[in-house]
This record gives sequence, C-alpha cells and structure tokens, in this order.
Amino acid sequence: MSAIRNPEFAKYHTIFVEDLKKKSRSNSTVIAYAKDIEQLLAFFSQKGLLDLSKTTIEDLESYKLNLQENNYTPKSISRKINSTRTFYRYLVERNHILENPSEKLAHPKFEIKPPRVLSELEYRALRDVSRIDTRLYTIIEILLQTGIRIGELATLGIDDVRVSNDNKIPYLYVKAQGSHPARKVPLNQSAYKAIQEYQKIRPESEDETLFITKNGKPLLVRNIRTTIDKAFEKSGIKNAKVNDLRNTFIAHHLANGMSLVTVSKLVGHKRLSTTEKYLNLVNNKQEDQEKGLKEL
Repeated sequence: MSAIRNPEFAKYHTIFVEDLKKKSRSNSTVIAYAKDIEQLLAFFSQKGLLDLSKTTIEDLESYKLNLQENNYTPKSISRKINSTRTFYRYLVERNHILENPSEKLAHPKFEIKPPRVLSELEYRALRDVSRIDTRLYTIIEILLQTGIRIGELATLGIDDVRVSNDNKIPYLYVKAQGSHPARKVPLNQSAYKAIQEYQKIRPESEDETLFITKNGKPLLVRNIRTTIDKAFEKSGIKNAKVNDLRNTFIAHHLANGMSLVTVSKLVGHKRLSTTEKYLNLVNNKQEDQEKGLKEL
C-alpha cells in the first residue's frame, strides 16, 4: 500500500511512472524510480506539504537530511537525488509546475571505488568451485567469457544460443532491454562447450528460457545472484559481487589489446566514456606489474 497520503501527489506519481514505461526504461529502472519518488512524496505528505508547485529547495534539503538521519549511504542518497531531479524535470516539461527547485539540490560527496576485477587466482578458483554444478559452471562461464549483464543472462532463451551462417562462429543473441539495444556477443569455445554440456542435462520444460529450475521454471536474477555469492564464499573470494565478473571481462580484454570501441559494443555500454573508466585501472595494474618485475 502506498505511503503517499495526498491524492494529488499519488496522481503525479502514477503518471510519472507511466511516462517512464512509455520511454522504454528498463524494468529495474522503473521500479527504482517509482520507489524513490514514492518515498519523496510520502515524506512531503508527512510534512503537510500540499502543493508540489510550492515546494522549495529547503523542502528538498529537509528530505535529503532525513535520508542521512535514516542512515542511507551517500551513494544511495545520490541515486535518490537523480530520481528526484528526473521527476521534477518531468513535472516542468508537462507544465504541472513552473520552476524546478531540484536543480539546486547538491549531491553528497562520496568516494567512487574503482571496479573490482578478479585476479587470475580468483578467476581460476571460482571456475574450479563451480565445476561440480553444470548449470552454475555454465552461468559463470557465460558471465566471465561474454561480459553480459546478469539480467540479460536470466532472459536468454534456448534459441538465443546461435551459430553464424557465414563463419560458423557461435554467439549469443542478447535481446533488447529497456534503452539497451539487442546485440550479438561471440562465444569462445569454453563458454560454448559449457552451454552444450548444460543443455544435455537441462530439465524438460515447455519454457524456452535457457536457464531453468529443476521444476522447469525460469531461473530468477535473485536466485542466480545468491548462487554465485555462495560460489564466491566457497572459493574464498572476498568483497566480490556478480557484476565483478562483467568488470573482469572488460578489464581482461582491454589489457589484452582489444579496442575500446569493440569492448564497449560487446558489453552494451551506451557511452564510450563508461568503458574508458576501466583504462586507468588496466594501466595502473600494468605499471604495478612492470615495477614488480624491475624489483626482482
């Protein structure tokens, strides 16, 4: 049940979420924005604010302070500020309000940690631990060898594992999701062989999703994440998350000379600048390795 007491606020919340869906935002983005704006409007309702056109920067600063007092991390608060700004821009564009007070709302300062990339030992340990479970091993191989997102992996269909007609190279057809267009991602022999082995033991099911449960139901993202987290724990890999497999793919291929543009296309980055962030990480690691060799 919504915590937004003001009917007018509830209406704005509904039409804002519908607008996000019409713009083909990803499902996860729509859910996150919907929750963030519901929280904002619930706060305003509790404070007795009745008209969004009369909200001020002081009201928004009060909301930000409330988040801090409730122990939200600076990163979470920053994301909620982005949601708030998107919401207010929408209200201005649709002439629901005249001015946008959120433009003056500052983000909290926080340190952006560099992407976590698995070391060669961690990479091997994770693969070794997962070998006893064919499905898990295949999932990890795909994530490590293709760099696709976990949400993209969860929606792969049986028919999305393909072989090109011209050069007979196997690849994944990654379907469009939200603002991310569809793309083809080549499969190396390791990943393709793992998929073939999994398909031999895949339970019979009318569902066409590639990865399914023993009961033939699609394997959900949260279940995939939990299983991989357990594999991290078993292999002794600390402070790692599922997305770090994607980070490892990107860093590995950049370090081995693949062009920035090619890597960006393979992993589905919308902006080249997103991929560029990994270059410093790769260069720093190479410098550390060269320094270590000189000291030997």
